[in-house]
Amino acid sequence: MTTVNGLPAHILLVHAIVVLLPLSALLLVLSALWPAARAKLALPNAILSVVVVILVPITTDAGEWLERRVARTPLVRTHTELGDTAIWVAIPVAVLALLVWWRARETTAKARRTFLAPASTAVTVVLAALSVAAAGAAVFDVYRIGDSGAQATWQGQVGTAPAPGGH
Repeated sequence: MTTVNGLPAHILLVHAIVVLLPLSALLLVLSALWPAARAKLALPNAILSVVVVILVPITTDAGEWLERRVARTPLVRTHTELGDTAIWVAIPVAVLALLVWWRARETTAKARRTFLAPASTAVTVVLAALSVAAAGAAVFDVYRIGDSGAQATWQGQVGTAPAPGGH
């Protein structure tokens, strides 16, 4: 995907990642720490987090297409390199969201086999700690990538004085 209505697809797709990856990270933490939230949010978040993992490479591919059409500056290079890290924070969020959902499923199902020890407090604590760490890493990475993209796009483009004819 290269353009949408004449605009580079990357600048539209990136908004999905900026909203959905932190949202999935937040839902992961809620689901991992709060049993009532887990019952309601684990499955929708598992689906959402997998969608995010699918969207990240589509967004980075659109970004690479755009990168070949703008001036190659150190700020653009930094943004591109940081953008390549998004998949590495989206995958753990998705894997953990799937594990939290599966474990919630095992808790409510009368399954003969329970692979993720739904009654184990130790497994619950480890899964919760990993979820908090993965969510924090994802949110921080989205912030770094977004900030570098804003710097690459806007640094030096806005003056301190109003433009002539501006309000």
